[in-house]
Amino acid sequence: MVTYTDPCTFALQTDKQLMELHNDTTYNGWANWETWNASLWIQNDEFLYNTAKACVTFREGLETPWDKFVRCMMHGQVGRYLEKTGDGVAWNDPAIDADEMNKMLWEL
Repeated sequence: MVTYTDPCTFALQTDKQLMELHNDTTYNGWANWETWNASLWIQNDEFLYNTAKACVTFREGLETPWDKFVRCMMHGQVGRYLEKTGDGVAWNDPAIDADEMNKMLWEL
């Protein structure tokens, strides 16, 4: 007798098994959900993507691209209306891994 396995359930079970096999404690390769979510929004929203690229180019002094991006999103003219991702993660959330975000921004 053949039993039907929902492909989504199978995929989730397989991902979980792979994570356990490799002792992966990250979220899709990112430090945590907040970092993954912020990077996902930046890389998939045209306005956020272009803003992030500009933050790499127009940062001030020793300011990192991520610090510049957070400053623009939290205090800038347009950014003050976009203080968080569409999923509710504030750009200045302390859980976001700044090192990972800087690496991602440099690679844009």
